Amino acid sequence: MKNKSNRRKFIQDIGITGLTAGLLPVTLTARETGSQPENKPAYTPAATGGRQYNGIYTGKYLNRIAFPIGGIGAGMFCLEGAGAISHMSVRNFPDMFNSPTVFAAVSVKGFGKGAKILEGPVPDWKKFGERGAGNGSGGNTYGLPRFHEAAFKTAFPFAEIELSDADLPLRVQITGWSPFIPTDPDNSSLPAGALEYRFANSGSTAVEAVFSFNAKNFMAVEGGKNAIKSMKNGFVLTEAGTAEKSFLKGDFALFTDQSGAVIDHCWFRGGWFDPLTMAWNAIKAGEARAVAPEEEGAPGASIYVPFSLSPGQEKTIRVMAAWYVPESDKKYGGIPEAEDCKPENGCCPSPSEIGLDPYDKDFNAECYKPWYSSRFAGVQEAADYWRSHYEDLRQKSGLFRDAFYASSLPGEVVEAVAANLSILKSPTVLRQFDGRLWNFEGCGDNWGCCHGSCTHVWNYAQAAAHLFPSLERSLRNTEFCESQNSEGHQNFRSNLPIRPTTHDFHAASDGQLGGIMKVYREWRISGDQQWLVKMYPMVKASMDYCIRTWDPRRKGVLEEPHHNTYDIEFWGPDGMCTSFYLGALQAIVRMGKHLGKNVAEYGQLAEKGRKFMETELFDGEYFFQKIQMDGLNAANPVEASKKSYGGDYSDEARRLLEQEGPKYQYGAGCLSDGILGAWIARMCGLEDPVDSAKITSHLLAVHRYNLKTDLSDHANPQRPSYALGEEGGLLLCSWPKGGKLSLPFVYSDEVWTGIEYQVASHLMLMGKVREGLEIVRACRDRYDGVIRNPFNEYECGNWYARALSSYGLMEGLTGMRYDAVDQQLHIDSKIGDFTAFISTEKGFGTVSLRGGKPSVKVALGEIPVTKVFVSGKEVPI
Repeated sequence: MKNKSNRRKFIQDIGITGLTAGLLPVTLTARETGSQPENKPAYTPAATGGRQYNGIYTGKYLNRIAFPIGGIGAGMFCLEGAGAISHMSVRNFPDMFNSPTVFAAVSVKGFGKGAKILEGPVPDWKKFGERGAGNGSGGNTYGLPRFHEAAFKTAFPFAEIELSDADLPLRVQITGWSPFIPTDPDNSSLPAGALEYRFANSGSTAVEAVFSFNAKNFMAVEGGKNAIKSMKNGFVLTEAGTAEKSFLKGDFALFTDQSGAVIDHCWFRGGWFDPLTMAWNAIKAGEARAVAPEEEGAPGASIYVPFSLSPGQEKTIRVMAAWYVPESDKKYGGIPEAEDCKPENGCCPSPSEIGLDPYDKDFNAECYKPWYSSRFAGVQEAADYWRSHYEDLRQKSGLFRDAFYASSLPGEVVEAVAANLSILKSPTVLRQFDGRLWNFEGCGDNWGCCHGSCTHVWNYAQAAAHLFPSLERSLRNTEFCESQNSEGHQNFRSNLPIRPTTHDFHAASDGQLGGIMKVYREWRISGDQQWLVKMYPMVKASMDYCIRTWDPRRKGVLEEPHHNTYDIEFWGPDGMCTSFYLGALQAIVRMGKHLGKNVAEYGQLAEKGRKFMETELFDGEYFFQKIQMDGLNAANPVEASKKSYGGDYSDEARRLLEQEGPKYQYGAGCLSDGILGAWIARMCGLEDPVDSAKITSHLLAVHRYNLKTDLSDHANPQRPSYALGEEGGLLLCSWPKGGKLSLPFVYSDEVWTGIEYQVASHLMLMGKVREGLEIVRACRDRYDGVIRNPFNEYECGNWYARALSSYGLMEGLTGMRYDAVDQQLHIDSKIGDFTAFISTEKGFGTVSLRGGKPSVKVALGEIPVTKVFVSGKEVPI
């Protein structure tokens, strides 16, 4: 199958009549045959070639694929495009270059080339481009025979690989997955994953074969005590840790559903490459060797499953993984001298509410402990739960898959949303012992990049609020309780383990004001009146702090220097952060009125701010910043810089200050985030905080000036690898009318996917669908698998949280929002008729609009709807 005609036939087969068609009926047949379901737009080929959005990856597009498998906050491993295992990160921290020797293989008797590992060709970049390549990449599987053809397809949380080779009368499909069930956070947080190997005899005679799954003991650590232990139909890779580092204790179980499995618990022990060499010799010979466990030092182990297939017969062998690493050495943040946050204040969960003793060592753990360590006593218990609940969890995860991919939305949108849901399975997300979320911004090579559920980054993320509302509310609880002091100052980086923190740095204006809007969102999504009652006093304290600190003269704008997501302070009022202020004022007015509070002052400030933004911060085309140093309470920029990132003002910087004003501003620039607070407001179910026509004008200016189809001539002295050269992307800022400072804000020349998606979603909300889709395509064309992993959009780290703004694309196109308080469904479609996925506090399914008539199809749980509004008008259900 090495010529082009055979390759075309291979792709046609897997898309229409192959094994995949039976598993993914929603997403395959229409795209590959060229026909389209009713009201489903044709998929637009990616600009980089023939690959279709949300389609099949083959050839060069397999190059960088690594699809996360694991639970929310539980760790992960990745299934690569050709079938390899990589990114093994199960020790409560990211480990991006951990590609252990773990592989499946098959040996078909009677064929000279009958033994192959169950992977496609090794990507070229691995031959010389990763650690150890200069020394020959010894000890891995790159040199073992493998299948010649591979194709990859995803329907999150499932990934499928088709393998084929002219040497063997077998067609092979690999399905990798882990549970992902909206409204069920616990079963979506399991330390577990699975690989299903499906074989079909494509020949004319019977096949006798041996399947094997093989692993070195990658849990072993230097100086530790490791072994490979027995379990039902499998083995457990174990590490006891060291005297100095007991947190290195951990177990990784691999087991199958095949009752006839034969287990080799201890590969050949020897020097050089002896263990892998002897393991391969057994595979090649078609042996199924039973070897008993040794007390210590086994280099690896194998599961063997002999099987036979008649012509046309199929067989699936399931390999399940479960892991258990209950301790870590991870802790972040400082401890304040006086603790302002106490459970009796009404926001922090009391120990009894979460079933813990406040004096329990785990509740007051010095270092992070994963949630699953409170759910399971050990790896055997976790594995037993995974084994016994497998079918149910697969079926419910399949309900989500089918509902999500029933969408008629454009393929680039479906792809963008689904690809970034993988962030929730990555080590970016942690879930501590009591079940609360705590997050990094992204993943460094072997560290969490920027700690503390950073409010100004996670502002953008929209997915968890809808898919797992209780987990999202836990973030609000932390922000407004443990991370907020009695004055209302929020530390935008929460401690780990979660506990009261210090307050010795700036609050983040966008993060803190965005949190107020998100409290409103969480209330409307959950319908939980008592939660709002508990939260409101802390929300009011936060709002009052923001006014005192950034708007002390009550102008309705943020005037004093205000820290923000660019890791600097803006001096003077600007469109970006003031739009957050106006959205937060609107949110507290609505919450306060509902609770019978006096919120008149907040409403007056919102009106003042609206007028100021529309007249003083709008140049007739887009919103901008009025840089201001004089007439403020703040010290001069030189003094203020001592409490800022980036260091003091040098002599050169002082001269620049006299000529241009403070460093790191945007002034007359066209900022892609320049009306961000208005998008957050709409995502939270609030109204436009300023004139809608001016918002639309700003967004069109961003599209006009900041979207580049070719960055070859764009100078970026900052962090260029997000987008560069002939690639396209949306710049964070441009200065089409002049006025660019010598040192504008520090990331201004970069391209961030999270901002691309929020701008695209906002354009769609305002009816500018074509412009929004152009931005989405520019982004996804960079993440097509050739150079970048389609399932890892990075910024300051891998699997970067800001990219979860992509979930807002669905609301951008459909205007679809469910309100649990009033049990109302709102639709404001910008694309006419559609079918799209919806997830609520109690259930998920699809919403369709046909000829102005809405319908709801519930896939799991319930979605109580008493009224439906289409384009603002009530219509019959």
